Amino acid sequence: MHTVNILNSIVQDHQVLAYLVIFIGLVFEGEIVVITTGILSHLGALNFWVSLIFILCGGAAKTFGGYYLGGLLHKHFNHITFLKYLERRVNFFMPRLKERPFWSIFISQFIMGVNYLVIIYCGYTRINYKTYLKADLFSTLIWAPLLLSIGYFFSETALSYTKEINKFSLIILLLVIVFLLFDKL
Repeated sequence: MHTVNILNSIVQDHQVLAYLVIFIGLVFEGEIVVITTGILSHLGALNFWVSLIFILCGGAAKTFGGYYLGGLLHKHFNHITFLKYLERRVNFFMPRLKERPFWSIFISQFIMGVNYLVIIYCGYTRINYKTYLKADLFSTLIWAPLLLSIGYFFSETALSYTKEINKFSLIILLLVIVFLLFDKL
């Protein structure tokens, strides 16, 4: 338990930086950041509710920033071959995005790696902004607490087996890999 306490004290001593990393990290890599935050919340290094607020704010920043980035890409670079390729890939993964934008955007939040493409694509193709906001913000309100709770559960499971950081980290890594494999299926 001593090594887990060291991890706790490091994060607790730098909580402002930890919350900033959560906010910025969520914009670029959401799933791993939220699960790790849940683990640190269970260990007592971070406050669960404050973490959830920062996760939701990071999700909102991703929502607005991604749509805006898609609009900029369309305005300045819509003739680039690579963007046309990405457009075909999004249409492959989300074939009904233009017909049913709400449910396509909502479901994309729960598919690892697809959500970022869908968010940018929505700005690129100028999907109705109100529908886009409703779908993405509603899915984030469900996704964030769910993944935060999964991280919390992973930590509880790992701590029930071991109190040493190296074994604890290995168990967490294995649980995250299982989660990612389950997400891919």
